[in-house]
Amino acid sequence: MDPVVALLEIATLLERERASRYRAKAFRQAAATVQGLPDDVLNDPTGLRATKGIGESTFAVIRQAQAGETPVYLVELRGEVEPERASVLRGKLRGDLHAHTDWSDGTTSIGTMAAAARALGHEYLAITDHSPRLRVARGLSAERLREQMPLVRGESTDGFTMFAGIEVDILEDGALDQDAELLSALDIVVASVHSRLRMESRPMTARMIAAVGSPHVNVLGHCTGRLVQGERGTRAPSQFDARAVFDACAEYGVAVEINARPERQDPPDELIAIALDAGCLFSLDSDAHAPGQLSLLDYGAERAEKAGVPAERVVTTWGLERLRAWAE
Repeated sequence: MDPVVALLEIATLLERERASRYRAKAFRQAAATVQGLPDDVLNDPTGLRATKGIGESTFAVIRQAQAGETPVYLVELRGEVEPERASVLRGKLRGDLHAHTDWSDGTTSIGTMAAAARALGHEYLAITDHSPRLRVARGLSAERLREQMPLVRGESTDGFTMFAGIEVDILEDGALDQDAELLSALDIVVASVHSRLRMESRPMTARMIAAVGSPHVNVLGHCTGRLVQGERGTRAPSQFDARAVFDACAEYGVAVEINARPERQDPPDELIAIALDAGCLFSLDSDAHAPGQLSLLDYGAERAEKAGVPAERVVTTWGLERLRAWAE
């Protein structure tokens, strides 16, 4: 087995299960290191083990692959990681409008995320790194976002489009955490609440309605902010008048995100039902922070299908031209 292929598959499986980002990153780094090694070092166990970027675990994987074996760790992970779910809706998805890179709190480069999306058969991917207020996630200043935009779009190829976007914070008064002129220059704007999640229902409702009423917003991201599992623990959903917020989304053509991350499962099923009744569009997104997490769309597709969300109301099932026209 090719050692690089083995290392990258391990990284992808670790990312899909939301394992330690440092562990997954170590395997990606080892793969990059191996690709750059001359044969005399690669085939010398002593020299290979002494190479910076090759640790005990990655060394074992490389040596087992070189011996023509499937590495033990890879076999274990293949058995532990839950297989991708098949659903009719998943087969209709054409892309993803919410993903992060190492420009903010993601783990890999724009190019690596683009390559992973192409490998999954995506027709498009939006890079939506965080806005300045979210300092803990290295949110992008206006200057950094302007620098990033052409790099994102530059990863587009025949049959695959990269959208320059942002996950912009909804501030406490409903304003958006980025320059309006810059927001208008982006292809996709996902607006999300990340602060004061325990705000009382009435001001939270007003805050969210003000944001979705902005002409720049395309998607309302993980609307309740809840966490239902995972290493970050659990978090109760924010309280707001869901009908009023979703009526506003329907009025302004803003898609309600169905966040595919298993630890979020946001919106809850009962809110999806309200959004359906309000006539909302939906955006089924991975909120990926690593390449292996792009495949989390299967979790979200399964939830959306069980909730009765019609494929035609999911904007990420739409072709490129229809999506562009909606997002303008």
